[in-house]
Amino acid sequence: MKIAIIGASAGIGLETTRLALEHGHDVTTLSRRTVPRPDQAKLRRVQGSATNPNDVKAAVEGADAVLVTLGVKSPFATTLFSDSARILLQMIRQMGSSPTLIVLTGFGAGDSWGYNSFPVKLLFTLLLKAVYADKNEQEQLVAGGYPRWEIVRPGRLTNGTMTGHYRVLDSLVEGMRVGAISRADVAHFMVAQAEHPTYLGKYPALTY
Repeated sequence: MKIAIIGASAGIGLETTRLALEHGHDVTTLSRRTVPRPDQAKLRRVQGSATNPNDVKAAVEGADAVLVTLGVKSPFATTLFSDSARILLQMIRQMGSSPTLIVLTGFGAGDSWGYNSFPVKLLFTLLLKAVYADKNEQEQLVAGGYPRWEIVRPGRLTNGTMTGHYRVLDSLVEGMRVGAISRADVAHFMVAQAEHPTYLGKYPALTY
C-alpha cells in the first residue's frame, strides 16, 4: 500500500518510516529536514512544510493512509498542529480521495485531560498548556471534518525499543493509568493501523 508520513525526519515519524518500509510499503515522507534513511525505490521524500498546501498535496496524493506525526520542541504557543490539519483536510477534499487518516496527539489532549493524574496535570499546566491547546484544536478539526480517522494518544514517550506489546485503551475510564510507551511501539501501532484500521472514529491511548 501507499503510506504518506507527515513529520517524518525524527522521533515517531522516523520510526514509522522505517517500519513501513520494512513491511514493503511505498512510503512518501514530508518534513522540513531530510529524512535520514538510505535511498531506496519505495521511499520518496518531499522536503517542505506541513502548512504549505503544495507540499502537502505532493506528499499525500495517491496515499491509502496518511500518518501525521508532527511534533514541536518548544513549549511556547504554536498553531502548527491546527494549521496543518486544516491544510491536510483541504487537500484531501480537493483531490477527492479518502485515505485512512491516523493522527498523533497525546494523552491529555481533548477530553482525556481530566483522566491524567494530578502531577501530570500540573506538568501540563506549567509546561505544555499552549502546545496542547493547539493539539485540542487539531483533534476537533480532524474529528469534525473527515469521516475516516483515528487519533492516537500515547502516554509519556521514551526512546525504548519496539516490543509490540502494549495496552490500547479506547475508552476513558475513571482511575485509568496511562504511563510510558516507546516511540518505536507507537510507530508499531500506527503502521499496523494503516494496514488494518480497527479504531476508526476512536481515540486509542497507548501505554505499557
